[in-house]
Amino acid sequence: MRYVSADEAVSLVRSGDWVFFQGSTSVPVIIQEALARRHNELRDVKIVSGFNVTKGVAPFCKPEYKDSFVVNSLFLCGDQRDYVAQGYGSLIPGFLSDLPGLMRRREIPIDVACINCSLPDENGWCSYNISADLAQPAVEVARVVIAQVNKSIPYLYGTAMIHESAITAAVECDDPPVDMRFGPPTEIEAAIGSHIAAEIPDGATLQIGVGGIPNATLNGLMDHKHLGLHTEAMTDGVFRLMRAGVIDNSMKKYEPGRSVASLALGSKEMYDFIDHNKDCVFFDVGVTNDPSLIRKNPNAVAINSAIEVDLTGQICADSIGELIFSSVGGQHDFMYGASLSEGGKTFIAMPSRTGKGKAKIVSHLAPGAGVVTTRFQTQYVVTEYGCVYLRNKNLAERAKALISIAHPDDREELEREAARRFGLVYHRLSMMP
Repeated sequence: MRYVSADEAVSLVRSGDWVFFQGSTSVPVIIQEALARRHNELRDVKIVSGFNVTKGVAPFCKPEYKDSFVVNSLFLCGDQRDYVAQGYGSLIPGFLSDLPGLMRRREIPIDVACINCSLPDENGWCSYNISADLAQPAVEVARVVIAQVNKSIPYLYGTAMIHESAITAAVECDDPPVDMRFGPPTEIEAAIGSHIAAEIPDGATLQIGVGGIPNATLNGLMDHKHLGLHTEAMTDGVFRLMRAGVIDNSMKKYEPGRSVASLALGSKEMYDFIDHNKDCVFFDVGVTNDPSLIRKNPNAVAINSAIEVDLTGQICADSIGELIFSSVGGQHDFMYGASLSEGGKTFIAMPSRTGKGKAKIVSHLAPGAGVVTTRFQTQYVVTEYGCVYLRNKNLAERAKALISIAHPDDREELEREAARRFGLVYHRLSMMP
């Protein structure tokens, strides 16, 4: 392996190149900073990345660098969100499960892949499974692979492995993954989590996201038995269930006995637990998010969130009106795959209001809002006021159910809108106890 400085490594990037940066808590920031230092030499470098957790704004996201770097995000996060909002970049929409294929077919033509990998093992193999999600296909097709060979990256098993001889330029470092632990759930998060946990049977296979509500849900599963894991993100909440033996993967049909994920983000304790742990396996999202594989596990459970839900069950999860906030991510993949599973359940979980007091159950989605999950796919919607099942209900019945879990101060206005929109059918429902 050829070790060089970060500045020497990024000299391999050319103007016009498509440059991929690995994401999750494993963003190769040292390489990003070195690339940003070349802003005077480069033009029209397309930056591609997915879900990123960093301590600040990406180094290349400065208005004065606008002619040098164009962001083409696959999942917009805080490190690039303002840069895109200002018009210096954009989002490439796509179901997460489809994006590896777009790279492999060079519809997204990655020239340089920048990753954050473990030290090589005795046979020269480095693991970058801490964020296999989109990094694996990027590495497969790239002309150049630049790697932060990082003493603090855990060695995880799975398919995102690279031999040291395939790394074009290596930058030695000791840069721990971002610590992603969460404190105790709030009262609202705990209420939502308990509603969901009550609906999850023993033997279920979980897909669960990141944040307070997922953690609260996982806290409520400590007395469950024989749970499985097939998800995008392995988190501290999941790690606690694995360590306690609640997640044993004994009922799974796909990769039985092993927890499946595409990335890991949590505390040092979690990274230490999964380091060289053969009970965990990591794949790119073309595998983890494939609905045909998700459905193989009986009682698959998918838990996701939303920015807004309208009275018919349409789910907006990627934008605030026309302002892009994130992307579809894996919500569609898992909502669809779990719905096809024998006994599968899907949940959209959210507080009834935002932190600023804005209703999240609304009569109509905001103008320009994206529909990530259609009304034809939505099953359970959960707030702190309860859990309702929509799949067997007509539009008026859905509206009545959703209003029952809206914030009490929003219900009167929602009732008026539902009566106006659904007419006599809703009026009859409103007269029923």
